[in-house]
Amino acid sequence: MKKFYEQLCVWEGWIARVFLVGMVMLIFAAAIARLMAHPINWAIDIATAMFAWACLFAADVAWRHNKLMSVDILTNYLSDRARAILRIVNYMILIVFLLYVIPAGIWLSWVSRARSFQGIPEISYSWVTMAMPVGGVLLLITTALKVREDLALMRGKPVQQN
Repeated sequence: MKKFYEQLCVWEGWIARVFLVGMVMLIFAAAIARLMAHPINWAIDIATAMFAWACLFAADVAWRHNKLMSVDILTNYLSDRARAILRIVNYMILIVFLLYVIPAGIWLSWVSRARSFQGIPEISYSWVTMAMPVGGVLLLITTALKVREDLALMRGKPVQQN
């Protein structure tokens, strides 16, 4: 299972980068085409879909590597144990939120399955809305691993990093 998760993390980072570069290229190409009086009307719509997926994948990559913004001016004065407890409380709040977002995103994807994305008949709106539950599951896994790590640290047994 650990090997699978490691591969998933590699693919997640790779897809986030590809979508980010793809978005930039599409938007740049659309701007150049518009200057040449031949606009690419669908480019911004596809870039928007890629943005939804890239945001959630990149958020999980950043979360996994502790690269998200944090305000620690007050927590710096707490003991290591108190900081770990506070982190676990924050993780629990995040887990509750993700446990709401995942089924809500699945429901939204289901009810929007017949709707076309931005008027493009071949693409269902569900392809965009599925970014939320998929990203939510990935963030939930990362958060659960962080809880496990902090609980182990509180017991005095460090856990190997993923």
